[in-house]
Amino acid sequence: MQARIRRRVLMSGRVQGVAFRAATRREARAAGLAGWVRNLADGRVEAVFEGEPSAVAVLVAWCREGPSAARVDRVDAAEETPEGLAGFEIR
Repeated sequence: MQARIRRRVLMSGRVQGVAFRAATRREARAAGLAGWVRNLADGRVEAVFEGEPSAVAVLVAWCREGPSAARVDRVDAAEETPEGLAGFEIR
């Protein structure tokens, strides 16, 4: 089994009201990742991905585009210590 990693990702741009959270949950579940995604009061979307390094990298890259209605201007990703999350939810 490969080591799990965790990334906290903040997306800026037109990322709320464009099904970003639902699309992120779908993509994360398809990639076998755990974590969560939520809207922030300042208009950004925040997500945490935990899982296999290659799958996390794919999801972080996907966040740079997001769903078709989104316009992602900036993505900030920070490495964190995995917490052993299970499942992926919208918060």
